[in-house]
Amino acid sequence: LKNEQTEKLEKEVEVRTAEIQEKSEQLSTKNKEIINSINYAQRLQDAILPTEKEINSALPNASILFKPKDIVSGDFYWLVETTEKVYFAVADCTGHGVPGAMVSVLGNNSLNRCIQEFGLEDAAQILDKLRELVVDTFTSEKVKVSDGMDISLCVWDKGKNLQFAGAFNPLYLIREGELNEIKGDKQPIGYYEKLSKFTTHHLRLQ
Repeated sequence: LKNEQTEKLEKEVEVRTAEIQEKSEQLSTKNKEIINSINYAQRLQDAILPTEKEINSALPNASILFKPKDIVSGDFYWLVETTEKVYFAVADCTGHGVPGAMVSVLGNNSLNRCIQEFGLEDAAQILDKLRELVVDTFTSEKVKVSDGMDISLCVWDKGKNLQFAGAFNPLYLIREGELNEIKGDKQPIGYYEKLSKFTTHHLRLQ
């Protein structure tokens, strides 16, 4: 009787072990697929960021520190150069990982539209239009999404004049060894109850 019980237990253990191994293999396969998908999303996100060559051409003394928490990021930097001006920004999107990355792609594309499609040159007007585009994208009859981003945006005339507008995020200016903070407006790019026009700050560079 003991031998029969032992054999029965051993068979049950074998069956359970086989089931666990099968589930583990399935999980491993799914995990690999998800990681591969996210890695591909990273390549797509990298493709929309300005290259080092583009940055150095437009802003010769610029440097960028970009250290995403996850494989894909809710933060992004952006740059467009025209014959007369350089437009550049850094943004922090709602969320992180895949959701944040999706918002960052929308933000990047909308900023490009502000310059290339709508021909805007004033920093505050660009943020006003950016907010409009983001809110329109995330608003439908079914749902209203409050996702968006905080951003610092500059427009440089390639000379001594610089415009700045910010959604929560500030601009830091180092002058004569002192750090000066120029604050952005206390409102995000996205749905917000107390919306107002953004403010353009004009700086004379030294």
